[in-house]
Amino acid sequence: MPIDRELAMANEFPEGEGAYTRDQVILYHLGVGAGVPATDAGELEYTYEKNLKVLPSFAVIPNTGAMGGLGSAPGLTFNLASLLHGENDIEIHRPLPPEAKIRSVARVAEVFDKGKAALVILETNTNDESGEPLFTNRMSLFIRGEGGFGGDSGPKVGNAAPDREPDGVVEKSTLPQQALIYRLSGDKNPLHADPEFAKLAGFDTPIIHGLCSYGIVCKAIVDEVFGGDVNKVARYQARFAGIGFPGETYRISYWNEGGKVLVEARSVERDAMIISNCAFTVRE
Repeated sequence: MPIDRELAMANEFPEGEGAYTRDQVILYHLGVGAGVPATDAGELEYTYEKNLKVLPSFAVIPNTGAMGGLGSAPGLTFNLASLLHGENDIEIHRPLPPEAKIRSVARVAEVFDKGKAALVILETNTNDESGEPLFTNRMSLFIRGEGGFGGDSGPKVGNAAPDREPDGVVEKSTLPQQALIYRLSGDKNPLHADPEFAKLAGFDTPIIHGLCSYGIVCKAIVDEVFGGDVNKVARYQARFAGIGFPGETYRISYWNEGGKVLVEARSVERDAMIISNCAFTVRE
C-alpha cells in the first residue's frame, strides 16, 4: 500500500504512560561509555546515584519503542525491515530529573518524498506527571522503497561542519562489549549482538547502535565543551552517517559557531564517518 501523507499526519497515536529510574539512567550512561576512570569524580556523577545527573541524550530511551507502531499506522503500511533511522533531534525543555513518571504523545510531523524512499518525521512530546514539558524527540525515519508518491522532497540537510580546522578534537574509546551493554537500555535488535545475524545483514561483526553513537558524542561534548554541565544543552541534532564497531575509537571534532557547537565523529581505525551534520544548541 503506498504512503498516504495526509492520512499519516492526521493519525492520532494514543498517549503513552511510563517511568524511568536512577538505575536505568546509570545503565544508559554505562552504555555510552561513562565510568572511565571508575573513581573519577566527574564520571561518578553519571554512574553513582549520589549527585546523579542525566545526559540530554537519555531522552531517546523513554521513546525507544516509538517506531514500533509506525508499520501499522494509517497511511504508513510498510515492512519494518525497510526502516532506517537517519537522524535524531531532541529538545530539552528543562533539566532531566534522575527519575520520573512520564506521559508521551507521538505524531507524524511530516512525510517527505525522497524518490526511492519516504522520509517520515516522528515527533514525540514527553511531559512529567504534572504535565510540565520535559523533552521533544524527533526521529527522521527513511522507509526504503516507499517513495515516489509525489510529495515534497523536504529541506536540505543542515548543520554542516565549516571548512576550517576544528576548535577541538577529543577521542573516545569504546569497549568490545559496548553494544551488549547499550542494548540493555531497550534496543534488543540482534544486529548488535548476534554475529550470525550481523553477517546476514552484511557486516563481519555486530555493530554499535546508532543511538549509542549519538550518546557517546553527547557525553564527549558535554564533558569537553560544557565542563560536564548537562544543562547547557537546549537541543541536540545529529545524522547517522555511518556505523561504529565495538572496540573502535571515535574521533570527535567540534566547531564553535555562534550559539551552536557543530560536530562530526569518525572512526579512528577506519577513517570513516559515523555522525555528521551534528549540532548542539547552547542554553544561555
